[in-house]
Amino acid sequence: MNEALDRLVSAVRDADSTVALTGAGVSTASGVPDFRGEDGIWNAEFDPADFRIERFLSDPAGFWEDRVKLHEAMFGPEIEPNAAHEALATMESRGWLDAVITQNTDGLHGEAGSREVFELHGNAGRVVCIDCGRKLDAEPVRERVRDGERPPRCDCGGLLKPDVVLFGESLPEAIFAEARRLADESDVFLAVGSSLAVEPAASLPKAGARDGVLAICNFDPTPHDNRADLLFREDVTETLPALVVRLDA
Repeated sequence: MNEALDRLVSAVRDADSTVALTGAGVSTASGVPDFRGEDGIWNAEFDPADFRIERFLSDPAGFWEDRVKLHEAMFGPEIEPNAAHEALATMESRGWLDAVITQNTDGLHGEAGSREVFELHGNAGRVVCIDCGRKLDAEPVRERVRDGERPPRCDCGGLLKPDVVLFGESLPEAIFAEARRLADESDVFLAVGSSLAVEPAASLPKAGARDGVLAICNFDPTPHDNRADLLFREDVTETLPALVVRLDA
């Protein structure tokens, strides 16, 4: 790993723009369960069909009851940013990283201190009114659901929805367009903890690696491995901090 890290350090130092794409493998290190893995949420007690936009619209009360249960199964009080989140925040603060594009909805990049974060699938820490667009902190709304308010509503009377992309919804066009631009213009594209199998996020490494360096850090193989300039089959909580140490040297 040392030689590959040294090559990555050189690429980042020479780059005008470095962008990171993060997936579930960054969050699982904080204790957030994966969705599709062997012990993933969808293989346990939850059915992804219950979290489709159609179900939210047709049965918002039942949707919210299940949504609170899902949240409690995924995000315990012990969940906090790990060394990989912190390393990416450090890279940004020191000018080595332009932005983080994430497939995760847990908000841990922001908690770790990253400022330029593009959340492709939204943020589970927020809710949004489907009528007026107002956004609120999610936890008080979940507490209202626990107390029997199903479905929870905005002050305007509109339904409140988790501010995440549900099954059957498209990614926010403006956010994905900006993510695509960042990937397109990057000299180094660092894909971390992502299977790179879920579209449209899986198309970003193709843009990012067009003329620059594609580095992938993931335990399992990805469809882009044969195109990667640098490939790390290492723990993200070890690889990214080691990258920071070398950049600091």
